[in-house]
Amino acid sequence: MTQELHIVGGGMAGSEAAWQAAHMGINVVIHEMRPKVETFAHQTGNLGEMVCSNSFRSDDDEQNAVGLLHWEMRAANGLIMATAEEHRLPAGGALAVDRDPFAETVTAKLKALPNVRVSYDEITELPAEGHWIFATGPLTSPTLGEAIQQETGAERLAFFDAIAPIIYAESIDMSKAWMQSRYDKGETEEERTAYLNCPMDKDQYEAFIDALLAADKTEFHEGETAGYFDGCLPIEVMAERGRETLRHGPMKPVGLTNPHQPEIKAHAVVQLRRDNALGTLFNIVGFQTKMKYGAQADVFRMIPGLENASFARLGGIHRNTFLNSPTLLDHEMRLKSKPNIRFAGQVTGVEGYVESAAMGLLAGRLAAAEILGQEVPQVPQDSAMGALIHHITGGAEAKTFQPMNVNFGLFRPVDGLKGGRRGRKDRYKAYTDRAKAAWQDWLNTF
Repeated sequence: MTQELHIVGGGMAGSEAAWQAAHMGINVVIHEMRPKVETFAHQTGNLGEMVCSNSFRSDDDEQNAVGLLHWEMRAANGLIMATAEEHRLPAGGALAVDRDPFAETVTAKLKALPNVRVSYDEITELPAEGHWIFATGPLTSPTLGEAIQQETGAERLAFFDAIAPIIYAESIDMSKAWMQSRYDKGETEEERTAYLNCPMDKDQYEAFIDALLAADKTEFHEGETAGYFDGCLPIEVMAERGRETLRHGPMKPVGLTNPHQPEIKAHAVVQLRRDNALGTLFNIVGFQTKMKYGAQADVFRMIPGLENASFARLGGIHRNTFLNSPTLLDHEMRLKSKPNIRFAGQVTGVEGYVESAAMGLLAGRLAAAEILGQEVPQVPQDSAMGALIHHITGGAEAKTFQPMNVNFGLFRPVDGLKGGRRGRKDRYKAYTDRAKAAWQDWLNTF
């Protein structure tokens, strides 16, 4: 029993943790409550199911912190990155995947390992014995959440994560829309035309904002408050912050030329990204929403090109739960009050698929090393992995702790490099060069 690692939750973090530990020779049991116990957002019982988006964001490992995290996960034989590459879709400089085949492959790869077993049961308490990783994500079940709260003595922190709608491609009017990545980014024609664009003039934009502000919204339950994560704000919340907010956010018109009217500059542009390999589904980029279903259809059909849009999935909203990790976890993500338990993924206060999988990768390796009696040096802070784990386990201010994406603001400065926008390219390259060397050195200790 002591040589077995139990992982609760089969999302990005749990799947990656299981893969890493299994490849170090540890027997792994994945406890996944789906599909017996459903969540608001999930549709299947597959491991590694993608819920909000089909994008792992930037794949640039020299100038982008997320792309650097991709590189580090690939260097560590990461399951999530390798499977994403197998089911990659055109997305400019981003890494987007065909979500259903992706999850099916993650599930098949893990089940094919002789030392991995999947148990479809709900874990409702924190065990006192054995080696455990809790990677239950932002949709941690209420019963388990109560057990965590009881153990930690701290109130659960929560924010609301909204899901963007998905539209059938055949219902989009291509006499008004066109395919183009912003600034024609991408090495191939397919990459340079990865996004579908719907232009708005000023009057159309103003009417759209009015409709967003007036639309019926999902009501919160009594006692809940809307503490949104800024990287995933519902569009109507952005509109409430100022009428120009969307035009400088997901609806910015820069880097695009409308081939139907090349001489006219759009006032705003709505972008859609392909959601499956067949190209039959598109999701509206950055359009997470808490509008009620009827209002969503009415408001989104105001967008030029989407007047007759047919929706494969409307947007939704659900409560997300995360720990105040700087006060509760040690430097290896172990619960200080129960060191036989690690936490990983979004429940620790990282945000995004990539960051969640990355923390799963670390938790799986660290737990396996502990079971095997191996001493492993601390994760180097100069790596992207190290910058993240340092942030959530002590680098962040506990009183104001909020979910965080990986970004270069979490990295220690490189001596001798100037700050500001002009020096950014050299600075980011220095960060990534230093991180790759530090990460490779750490991997060599296994």
